[in-house]
Amino acid sequence: MTRDITEGRSNRAIAVDVGIVSSSAIWQNTKEAYDVAIGGQPFFYSTNDERPYVRETAPFRKEQFDNGAEPGEQSLTGWWIRSQSSFHNGAGINFYDPSAGETVAYRYKESKGLDVWTKGQVTLLNTTTQAYTAAATTSTPFIVGANDGTNDMLLVADNTGLNKITVSGNTATVTAYTLSVTSHTAIFSAVTTDGTRYFAADDTTIHVGNLGGTTSDGSTYATSAATAIAIAYVKQRLMAGITNKIYELNPNFTPNGGHTTDPLPTPLFTHPNSSWIWTAIAEGPRAIYFSGKLRNISSIFMSTLSSATTTALGFPSLNVPTVIADFPEGEIVNDIKTYLGSYMVICTSKGVRVAVLAEDGTISYGPLIAEGAFNRVAFRDRFAYVSGVVDGEAGLIRIDLSAQIEPLRFAYAWDVVASGVTSGAALSVAFLGNTDRVAFAVAGRGVWIESASTLVTSGYLQTGFIRYSTLEPKNFKRLIGRGEFEKGSMTLSAVTETGTQYDYISYDSAVGSPEVTTSNPALPQEYLAYKFTLYRDASDPTLGPTFKGYQAKATIATPRQRIMQFSVFCYDTETDRYNVQVGYQGRALDRLLALESIEEDGDVLTWQDLTTGESRQVVIEKISFTRATPPSKQFSGFGGVLTITIRTV
Repeated sequence: MTRDITEGRSNRAIAVDVGIVSSSAIWQNTKEAYDVAIGGQPFFYSTNDERPYVRETAPFRKEQFDNGAEPGEQSLTGWWIRSQSSFHNGAGINFYDPSAGETVAYRYKESKGLDVWTKGQVTLLNTTTQAYTAAATTSTPFIVGANDGTNDMLLVADNTGLNKITVSGNTATVTAYTLSVTSHTAIFSAVTTDGTRYFAADDTTIHVGNLGGTTSDGSTYATSAATAIAIAYVKQRLMAGITNKIYELNPNFTPNGGHTTDPLPTPLFTHPNSSWIWTAIAEGPRAIYFSGKLRNISSIFMSTLSSATTTALGFPSLNVPTVIADFPEGEIVNDIKTYLGSYMVICTSKGVRVAVLAEDGTISYGPLIAEGAFNRVAFRDRFAYVSGVVDGEAGLIRIDLSAQIEPLRFAYAWDVVASGVTSGAALSVAFLGNTDRVAFAVAGRGVWIESASTLVTSGYLQTGFIRYSTLEPKNFKRLIGRGEFEKGSMTLSAVTETGTQYDYISYDSAVGSPEVTTSNPALPQEYLAYKFTLYRDASDPTLGPTFKGYQAKATIATPRQRIMQFSVFCYDTETDRYNVQVGYQGRALDRLLALESIEEDGDVLTWQDLTTGESRQVVIEKISFTRATPPSKQFSGFGGVLTITIRTV
């Protein structure tokens, strides 16, 4: 006769539990009143004074050893701290994680109206003022910085007119050059200078004149009705790209004093496609560079010196240009300029790139540093100023060519803008003569010049999202800003992942700079950013606050785990509180081995306290089995007491 499931290994029939240890198994009491079950396997508690039931909070903070070269925030306990004391590596990060290393150190998400380039401090930028109004809403003014022998100036070629802007303080004076061509109606498309004279190209002629005068000396070359012209004075040569041809012109050509023009010389190079347009010309230590476009493709050419012949001016002749760089389809090069013979800044319809110049003059360009359509570039000190649209307004971005974050990726930040000008982009950019005051021309609007001393009304800096290198939720609870707020003020705010902003406090001379409790957002966040808005002094527009850094504090918001330890009987035969007997020979060892097996796998189990109805997902931390003499009430066979330690998950 075979035994059924209710029979033990002896002929004596008693109740048998059918608990199965698995990740999903649960236990339901039927005849026997078990006290606890784990993984679907039931037990009777053996709790007494010597074997108490214990539950406590599981450790949630890992003890760490700080082996850094200098003590830092990782050495602290309690709060999770994030602080930053400088922002000179510029904008462009979405998340700040210390594990990312130098690619995010001293960086932030974005700023506007702020000068972040001095290590350890952030101040307001100067504002800009409109110095010249465009001739028409459809005009595209071009500017070049120069000195007329007496004054620092800007040369402006706009529509059909040529003008000089000089500035005293913040007051601009516009003087029109009288062109030698009677009733001039041609549209200017390019302008350059050799330091004493200007060369302004329109779709009919190239005009030349003395920067210090007011009347054009006359016309030189005919431009053959070209509407797209690039002209530049580079390496002591006057180079021009007219239609699909490149010319070397004589900068010392004596104008005829009128509107009669001479034909252009033999071109240095003619692009095989007649629709090709040259967009910019630049010089390098060993070559002259030309950028151009054809519909949605763009390239950079290089022309080196030839030792075979010389020009009429005694210079070595130029070799025929060759292609040294092609760009992704749809990315058009608008401008190129080299910096200290080492780098080339490339403005394109997709953004700004920087290229490194090789010994032979060839280039290797890097990734897009800032994205958007950018038009022209000018240099001052270690910075490249690039014109385009900044946060919806015509303005500039500034690139620090001394701060290379990654290979050919440099620090950048938004710079001065034409406040409120949302129609039209900043086209060209130049400096007011030998001064540090930058200027830019806006399509259809005119020319803006940086103020001598007046600051912008306000500016802001937003950090990258702070997540402490973990996706666990955090309670962001404390914030303090460091700086000087005797002149002007600063508001501290938080920004959530959805863009919701919470303002906390404004620092000024009366309030000081206390640490504040950040009660919003009320719920734990995976990550959070902070925004600091600086305001200039209310009585003196030349003064403003200095922001030097911040410190934020958070705590982990992960639900705490529990450690529970309890003892249960594990005998072959056992009796519940109602004297219902259950078991079979070998049952104690079977249950012990089953628990040890699941403990080895580390699987998640369901723990049930059948006396209270509580149920949790747990892992087994430890099993301790003590073999003992069976107690009374018909407990029999191999067995003892199991002490089980579990941790909720």
